[in-house]
Amino acid sequence: MKHAEHVTFGRGGLERAAHLRTDTAALETAWNSPEAQVLLMWRGKPLTLRIAEDGLPCGLGWTAPAHPLAASRRDAAIFLGLAPGGAPCFACDISDWQPEDLDSGALSSFADASEQQHPDLAASHVFAELRRVMTRLTPLEAELAATAKALLAWHRSHRFCAACGAPSGMAQAGWQRICPACKTPHFPRTDPVVIMLITHGDAVLMGRSPGWPEGMYSLLAGFVEPGETLEAAVRRETFEETGVQVGPVRYLSSQPWAFPMSLMFGCAGEALSTEITIDPVEIEDALWVSRQDMMTVFAGEHPVLKPSRQGAIAHFLLKNWLADTLD
Repeated sequence: MKHAEHVTFGRGGLERAAHLRTDTAALETAWNSPEAQVLLMWRGKPLTLRIAEDGLPCGLGWTAPAHPLAASRRDAAIFLGLAPGGAPCFACDISDWQPEDLDSGALSSFADASEQQHPDLAASHVFAELRRVMTRLTPLEAELAATAKALLAWHRSHRFCAACGAPSGMAQAGWQRICPACKTPHFPRTDPVVIMLITHGDAVLMGRSPGWPEGMYSLLAGFVEPGETLEAAVRRETFEETGVQVGPVRYLSSQPWAFPMSLMFGCAGEALSTEITIDPVEIEDALWVSRQDMMTVFAGEHPVLKPSRQGAIAHFLLKNWLADTLD
């Protein structure tokens, strides 16, 4: 696919510098570098700058390593890598902070629009949901935020050794956990997911999950199972969710998706049938949408359907399908 790496969270240009992760002296030098910058994260939300004319977050809000919120968490800082030009980038989790008047309902909603402002940071710096701000970030910022979010989610869910059950500890600047009891090393997990642009003639197959906002439909998606190819996963997931048989399948593009730590494999598949029989356990509804209707959806003029979220690979694939730029 010509524009495969133009998807959000792609082509950021981050130099991950894995050779530095075990070099204590080099990491200390990087932390103390005048160019070093730290991304603070709160419950999976990156610190962002609220400087756009519409008042919405626009860009990441970086802090210096010497800032008390970063310095106090130096031992648990994650080394993200080197930005183009060599500036060291780190991430620190401050999820132990409890904001006043916290709306837990807003945090758990599908479209969390809440912002949290730490009293020790400038008023222009707020923690915002990554889905909400991802299209307002540069490719590098998006890659750094997604990397930090996914790694921190992995650390939260893998605090105990899977071999013996003992508490494990962070190692390799956040890119490993080691069990002090049995010495088993554990590495960050990435879950492979297929997301499918299933077409039949001039129509594309769309579905919706329970709990999504009214009118929201997207491409079908599902986790790849052990021992399964991407092509087989596309055919299985499509049939399980809608009863539609799929023939030829081809890979299009991928997207790191830190919700919480997946890698989305965008694929195109040709449907061999059009009759839909949904599995209500898997999805709430599915339908075929013509190219003309999808153009109306993207224009925001469809009476029922709403466009998929900008920045998500589903939106990216549908946009290229409409523009006939999949190849």
